Amino acid sequence: MLNKYARAFFTRVLTPFASFLLRIGVSPDAVTLIGTAGVMAGALVFFPRGEFFWGTIVITLFVFSDLIDGNMARQAGVSSRWGAFLDSTLDRVADGAIFSGFALWYAGTGDNNLMCAVALFCLASGQVVSYTKARGESIGLPVAVNGLIERAERLVISLVAAGLAGLHTFGVPGIQILLPIALWIVAVGSLITLVQRVVTVRRESAEADAAAAAEASAPGSGTV
Repeated sequence: MLNKYARAFFTRVLTPFASFLLRIGVSPDAVTLIGTAGVMAGALVFFPRGEFFWGTIVITLFVFSDLIDGNMARQAGVSSRWGAFLDSTLDRVADGAIFSGFALWYAGTGDNNLMCAVALFCLASGQVVSYTKARGESIGLPVAVNGLIERAERLVISLVAAGLAGLHTFGVPGIQILLPIALWIVAVGSLITLVQRVVTVRRESAEADAAAAAEASAPGSGTV
């Protein structure tokens, strides 16, 4: 849902910066790689130690690379299948690092096995949600549904909650409860989205198979 509106807004805002990077000779692929490395560092260095505020700040600085690299490629006229593949693949890596950071915190100092399991479920379900759409499209189906919780929602909900929860270290009482609440929301929302996409692919595949069978049996189709 957020992808539809937020991506267009931030693309316009970040266009001048993308143009500047092109002028100084930075490539879109370099931005993709640097952005992913920054997100991974923020998640895996700060989150396992419970430094959620600073981890979120670092991640936020780098997460916009996902919008900048595509903007740069379009401006330079170098959009390619390779660039799309690299961007999509590293998005999965970055997402995995974020929820792994949460899981490592709860498995260690956070000492909460249930929330560790929830964080791991968020990690796995996010990957599968993305896979269902990609796999459905690869077999020729439109997968005409976005779902309740997509990547943008997963990141916004979890990172905003983590950043606010990190204010606990600055003396804000009780605010750390926001992170487990956010992870539960992401987990349930991702499960709903997964079901939505699976149901959609099942319906679209049945419709496509029926249309193909009808075409094959139609007069003049060449079947015997």
